[in-house]
Amino acid sequence: MREDIAAVKRRDPAARSSFEIWLLYSGMHAVWGHRFAHWLWTHRAKFLGRLVSQVTRFLTGVEIHPGATIGRRLIIDHGMGIVIGETAEVGDDVLLYHGVTLGNAKAVPGKRHPTIGSRVTIGAGAKIFGPVVIGDDTVIGGNAAVTKSFPARSVLVGVPAKDVSKKADEADLWTI
Repeated sequence: MREDIAAVKRRDPAARSSFEIWLLYSGMHAVWGHRFAHWLWTHRAKFLGRLVSQVTRFLTGVEIHPGATIGRRLIIDHGMGIVIGETAEVGDDVLLYHGVTLGNAKAVPGKRHPTIGSRVTIGAGAKIFGPVVIGDDTVIGGNAAVTKSFPARSVLVGVPAKDVSKKADEADLWTI
């Protein structure tokens, strides 16, 4: 918990104190609820894991399937409406904004949700569908729709998402 709180303090300029984050940040509550639900899920208490995940969803507005694998220091900023599917994998130091979906493209058995690398930022409303892989240090713009894999250090925008990292090197990211 201390590591999570410290990560929020480093990356969120609105965070004023550890106590405030611990008490009021629903994104942190969702991550902590997921960790407990995931522990239950992986220790053969799948029903209880789902129960904890649904209670957490009710309380926070963030739905993380207990089967999803979440790395360290995940920050969910203004997390209402986030959905992370069962076979999703999320690396370390990832930042998600509200309305992000890590969903599936088809109801098939096996791996069907995205794998997100470390130090990835996913903007508000972005949707990543299917068993795609998003490389480390990637930025996904708000409302982007990602349906294919992209390498590390990509900058993804649009529907369908395109890598504009070469353009980003030449221009200010905020104007793309």
